Amino acid sequence: MEAQGSRGAPAYQRIAAAYRSKIASGELRAGDQLPTEHAIADEFAVARQTVRTGLSLLVTEGLIVARRPRGYFVRQREHMVYRPQERSRPRPAVPEMDRFSQQIADEGRVPSQRIEVSLVQATPDLAERLGVAAGATIVARRRVRFINGEPTNINDSHFPLELVKDSEIMSPAYIPRGSDQVLTDLGHGQDRAIDEIFIRMPTPDEIHRLGLGPGTPVAVHYDTGYTAGGRPVRCTVNILPGDRHKIVFERRWSET
Repeated sequence: MEAQGSRGAPAYQRIAAAYRSKIASGELRAGDQLPTEHAIADEFAVARQTVRTGLSLLVTEGLIVARRPRGYFVRQREHMVYRPQERSRPRPAVPEMDRFSQQIADEGRVPSQRIEVSLVQATPDLAERLGVAAGATIVARRRVRFINGEPTNINDSHFPLELVKDSEIMSPAYIPRGSDQVLTDLGHGQDRAIDEIFIRMPTPDEIHRLGLGPGTPVAVHYDTGYTAGGRPVRCTVNILPGDRHKIVFERRWSET
């Protein structure tokens, strides 16, 4: 059955609309295999190339995946619940675990991460948030986080060079006490943070680091930490693929 509103559209769009509708209705569930290209071609009385063009739209939308030579399958989505407010809460009691690792392990999944540290020139967005000149040298502590071996998000923290140049932050090793505590021990404890979230398409670097498929948007979460005196000492940029995350904010009402 063709999806409502698709009549009169090119055949490849009608094929995409039909299977998009089946997925939305639950007729096809995560992990289910679609009919073969040959079967779909017979159903719609079209050439197999037309079928491939139609199904490629669903691949681009992140609804199905191609697993050649087996065929096409409805994409399985196991979202990470991302809570921006968690950063202000205490770290786990186990030194080997940060908040991300603890959350994923508690869900029965396997967390891991890859850490790189480098000196980079501050792009205009980072320069503005860190209060440095555009092009100034800053420290980038870059992380890709994985769940069950699959890249899930990017967590890149940036610091003014003069604040952290002789600290553990310069090492690509995991820091059990956390970079926030390192800043505090250096005399730059954070008193508050500003969170900003934007939605956009990913950059080529982000596509490469996260292995993103075509057409996958990302949420960009800037988390900038300030001292009590108002000096910005850290800007963390989190890149959250839209097909892998659910962003949750929790608010509590105070009694009046």
